[in-house]
Amino acid sequence: MILLDGKKTSADIKEEIALEVGELKRREKKVPHLAAIIVGNDGASLTYVNAKVKACERVGFESTLIQLPEETTEDELLNEINILNVDNDIDGFIVQLPLPKHIDEQKVLLAVDPAKDVDGFHPENVGRMALNLPTFISATPFGILELLERYEVETSGKNVVVIGRSHIVGSPMSILLSQKRKVGNATVTLTHSRTKNLEEITKEADIIVAALGIPEFLKGDMVKDGAVIIDVGITRVADPSKKSGFRLVGDVAFDEVAEKSSFITPVPGGVGPMTIAMLLKNTLIANKRRNS
Repeated sequence: MILLDGKKTSADIKEEIALEVGELKRREKKVPHLAAIIVGNDGASLTYVNAKVKACERVGFESTLIQLPEETTEDELLNEINILNVDNDIDGFIVQLPLPKHIDEQKVLLAVDPAKDVDGFHPENVGRMALNLPTFISATPFGILELLERYEVETSGKNVVVIGRSHIVGSPMSILLSQKRKVGNATVTLTHSRTKNLEEITKEADIIVAALGIPEFLKGDMVKDGAVIIDVGITRVADPSKKSGFRLVGDVAFDEVAEKSSFITPVPGGVGPMTIAMLLKNTLIANKRRNS
């Protein structure tokens, strides 16, 4: 069993990006600039956005953080988005989700200029991804592709089962892995809460992407020997033995599944760290496109 180490791989990617940024500076070219908008004071969102800002500093990007109060209106937020859309200094930006309940998330995502949508959530970018055209692939699926490629996990002709059909992970992964690409050419089954006989389906899978948000859902008796396991889930569960009072677990019962798998992502330290690294990579891509 080989661990797909997202922590190490993301550090490698950041180092590669930092070298490219150093070369841009040496040639006196514009360095990438990532902006983030956050509305309200959600603790997890603030932690995540601050991690993105620190990652920008580490690779030599410029970054802008726009913090808006919880009571910000939808129109006020849309105005901030329009300002970033027309700001030539900003290569890409994100609007941190979730948003307060009085703001329509879909309306906000549609307002982002697709050329600056480094989250890859705009319908234009989702459509381009589905058609296998140059675009921004959202960071988590992009990170999974990168992990599989760097660990030379064969996907061509393999039977892949994706558990979960979210627009952010499950649905795009099912499309990407079935496409004609280096990490692709697989036969993909997309499963979800209404799927019958799920265990029979997962037992036939060469590769399983678990992205449904239920702690330790995938058990050892649901996978075949030698399967590749990608665990996208991350949930806090109570654990009195820990100083924090909780531990982080994925959608996979790691100990019992790991002993049957050929490759597996740990939680934490697997898919999670890849997300910020690929957001930086998307921002570098945006910078190159805007300045080519």
